[in-house]
Amino acid sequence: MLKKLRQRLKNERGLTLIELLAVVVILGIIAAIAIPSIGGLIDNSKKDAHVANAKQMISSAKLAVAADESLRPGADATTVSLDELEKGGYIDTLKDPDGDSTEDNGYKRTTSKVTITASGTDKFTYSVTLKGNKRSVTGTSDELKRSAVAEN
Repeated sequence: MLKKLRQRLKNERGLTLIELLAVVVILGIIAAIAIPSIGGLIDNSKKDAHVANAKQMISSAKLAVAADESLRPGADATTVSLDELEKGGYIDTLKDPDGDSTEDNGYKRTTSKVTITASGTDKFTYSVTLKGNKRSVTGTSDELKRSAVAEN
């Protein structure tokens, strides 16, 4: 019985060239389908990160208005830049999700801003403009969705 098993193992052959080629073609088809969808997922997650950063800017501007009455708008709108929010300690340093390795982490600190307008007694409307090197986001907190992210 042991001799028959050894004989059978000796007669086993590897894959033929056709079988190997079929496996390679199938793997190529799977890769051609999977790679674009993975790229789309990565792009959508970066857009979502920009939206989250913009919402964080609005939250920090609300905190700044609550802490500093001079930021409350009167007849004219008030703007607070990302640089002012970071230096005032209202928000941690935001990093551009697109991975730009510039000294300012990819966001334009002075042109990224939150505009605060009075919309009634002690009620304010906050509109954000967050500018990165590749993308920007503009809108109020209700308008901030993945579709609000635009290519620069």
